[in-house]
Amino acid sequence: MPLTDAAIRRAKPAAKPQKLADGGGLFLFITVAGAKSWRWKYRVAGKEKLFTLGPYPDVSLPKAREAREDARRLLASGVDPSEQRKAAAATKAGDLVESFEVIAREWLAGRPWVPGYQKKVAAWFEKVVFPFLGSRRAADLKASDFLQVARRMEAGEAFESAHRIMQNCGQVMRYAVATDRAERNPVADLRGALNPPPDKNHAAVVDPVQLGGLLRALHACHGTPVVQAALKLAPMLFVRPGELRQAEWTEVDLDAGLWSIPAARMKMRQAHIVPLASQAVEVLKELQPLTGHGQYVFAGGRSDKRPMSEVAVLAALRVMGFDKGTVTSHGFRATVRTLLNEVLGFRPDIIEHQLAHAVKDPNGRAYNRTTHLVDRARMMQQWADYLDFV
Repeated sequence: MPLTDAAIRRAKPAAKPQKLADGGGLFLFITVAGAKSWRWKYRVAGKEKLFTLGPYPDVSLPKAREAREDARRLLASGVDPSEQRKAAAATKAGDLVESFEVIAREWLAGRPWVPGYQKKVAAWFEKVVFPFLGSRRAADLKASDFLQVARRMEAGEAFESAHRIMQNCGQVMRYAVATDRAERNPVADLRGALNPPPDKNHAAVVDPVQLGGLLRALHACHGTPVVQAALKLAPMLFVRPGELRQAEWTEVDLDAGLWSIPAARMKMRQAHIVPLASQAVEVLKELQPLTGHGQYVFAGGRSDKRPMSEVAVLAALRVMGFDKGTVTSHGFRATVRTLLNEVLGFRPDIIEHQLAHAVKDPNGRAYNRTTHLVDRARMMQQWADYLDFV
């Protein structure tokens, strides 16, 4: 006798699992815990098999009967419903492994970047790429698919970001080719198709007279001692803003006049040494009684367990009246690159080493962190001396 909804609702669990037949091989399976699910019993080549149709009440009685009829039609056409389901699951899993998002996340996990930059690139992918291309197989993507993503970014005037994220997409596709999940990199076909980003560099002061005025303003700043020290050291050490604010006392050797930044905090994940001029050592010695008991040289205002805010130096510059078109904390690096070469006459490769840029020797090998250290120490002292009299 066919089942009814009322009979199903009244059915209670027993000491053993129960089967309530509906007809045509369909039955409701009830566990000793009371869970109910639909199953269909059928035969293939004389062998009895079971096909699960779903839990009750998620799958109602009418839907269970409809699913049974669909399965019977498949079986009549020579297709085993159970085997078809397994094949579909395997195909879906295979597509997932070969999807652009999975491959991109694999690639991201292996990048030798500082966590902050890696997080930034991951956010780009999650916001503007994965919603449109993430679920698709990398092997099926075409240049036009990536171009559509870039055009959406350009529509928001994110021209530079569009170029950067397309560069990253190209690296993901090359990784897909290397891991046998794509035949080629279609992003390479976008060459010349993207709108060029406007010329935009970090604002920087490169005129010695203007630099002198800026330095006098920095030394006259009435901020906290931590911010005052950071403002004095930013143009003197010209490291990246994040590297400066996250400096730790264990990295600093005031006696030797050296600051050793570990690879984990550098943009390119290569350890870096910053020679400290005597003026820099004095600034740090003045700051040491205030923050030397903690981890960070530039400890945060609310907690010494965290470094100062990433906008602290920039905010101080704005309070002093320097707008973003005049100077930024990152712009000191451009100031140094120009004046060390054009005014103090230091070789570009020495400057690039101290800027922690990728520099290779004549044989194509990357120099290590101690390369030209003596020359760099001399350069850093002369630069600090120059800043005193500019």
